[in-house]
Amino acid sequence: MKHARRPIRTGKSSRTAKEKRALPPSKTRPSAKKNEPAKQPVRRATRKSPTPLPPGVFPQGTIAQPVLKGNHIQRVGIIFAGGPAPGANAVISSAAISFLDTGREVIGFQDGYRHLEQYHPVTYRLKKGIHYRNFAVQEVTGVRNTQGILIKTSRANPGSEIRTPRDLSDPKRSLKLHNCYSALVDLGIDGLISIGGDDTLKTANLLHEFQKKLPKNAKRIQVIHLPKTIDNDYKGIDFTFGYFTAVDFLAKEVKNLRADAEASNRYFIAQAMGRKAGWLSYGVGIAGEANMIFSVEDIDESLLLDDIVRDKHGKKRKEKRLRVEGIVDKIVDMMIWREEREGKLFGTVVLAEGLAELLPEKYIGDIDKDEHGHISIGKIDMGYILAHMVEKEYTRRTGRKRKVTGLQIGYEARCALPHAFDVMLGSQLGIGAYRALVEENLSGFMVSTSGQLDLHYVPFRNLVNPKTLKTEVRYLRPGSDFHRLARFLESRTERGKINGN
Repeated sequence: MKHARRPIRTGKSSRTAKEKRALPPSKTRPSAKKNEPAKQPVRRATRKSPTPLPPGVFPQGTIAQPVLKGNHIQRVGIIFAGGPAPGANAVISSAAISFLDTGREVIGFQDGYRHLEQYHPVTYRLKKGIHYRNFAVQEVTGVRNTQGILIKTSRANPGSEIRTPRDLSDPKRSLKLHNCYSALVDLGIDGLISIGGDDTLKTANLLHEFQKKLPKNAKRIQVIHLPKTIDNDYKGIDFTFGYFTAVDFLAKEVKNLRADAEASNRYFIAQAMGRKAGWLSYGVGIAGEANMIFSVEDIDESLLLDDIVRDKHGKKRKEKRLRVEGIVDKIVDMMIWREEREGKLFGTVVLAEGLAELLPEKYIGDIDKDEHGHISIGKIDMGYILAHMVEKEYTRRTGRKRKVTGLQIGYEARCALPHAFDVMLGSQLGIGAYRALVEENLSGFMVSTSGQLDLHYVPFRNLVNPKTLKTEVRYLRPGSDFHRLARFLESRTERGKINGN
């Protein structure tokens, strides 16, 4: 019987390729390169792959727990100053709950700065239940959609005597700021949350800067500001809480006026709140389907004239003021255009109250002025003034009569039931106060949002001029997409130009 012939050993492996592939990893041939160590095999996971998570769901532990840089903040104060705004309680509630849920104390100061600026260690100590309240969780739960302000408000301004940075070192001019600081120290406050408009932002900045003048061993109270105004004229944030509620509420009024105007073949000219900028009047006009919107940002050289202005002391100076007849002409042009092109004998016009600041002296009368000659714009009814002038000019140009009524709108929106967006925005700003103080250990910053309510923090120095200590009004930019939106939607004799025809 013949035996199978044994293969001759030559030093080379005689295994076939199939046999090599069948060997376990530990038996594989080392690298062919001389003096090179063999590579470690890749370890493959033998367990089954996890079930894929739905879109938008992340594995447990993906979101890291924040480092609490400001964990020393154990007692905070919340103060609301200036005019009311819808969504105020959403801000207060979310801020308070954020601190209370982590075992911290929250004090709500009543009536803005009214009591703080009067503080005296002997004659005017702040009393619990009268001047401030200690919040409990149940007090601030379920109130985000409520109207009004839980801790009320006032226009008391402890920084009213401060004109320049040097005044912060003047004991007399800085007395009220010192009183506020002393009251906060007396109550053991570690951080102050300021809620308010640009004047309140100025006060927050002054309180922050005032503490830099104190001795090194003096207690420092961290200050964070949350922006508030229905006017939306705030630099440093896209939209302020209260704005969309005010727009929605006042737009419904304008739509009611439109229905009234159509029923009686007349026009209404509504002066909307909004101070110097046109954000509120434009929002109201667009949402309320007004036939014309006019604001400070729409004034060009053709609508200005030279006028002699007197300040509160009677001193005269020359200034550019509004040529009211120019606005009257534009309104009458629109009325005639609607009659001739559309057969419509009715309509609404929305004016920004800031136009009142540009009125010539003859329209102002005996209204009080400040040291710069500026008036309280809410005391001037531009709608009433223009309504009579429009009636006369319309009759002069057409030989017909048309009833035109002027009125003011705005105050009724300041404590309206908050819009859902303002509740969400206000809540995020309130949470932002906690995150700024406790997570980031910040002071001298304003909480802001952008995009999908993403939080970020803006230094006071970016918002307040360090030399003048004044804030900057954010005007509606002429030619911006929002500005052009109104131009496309309103009734104007220049519509052909807008559409490019």
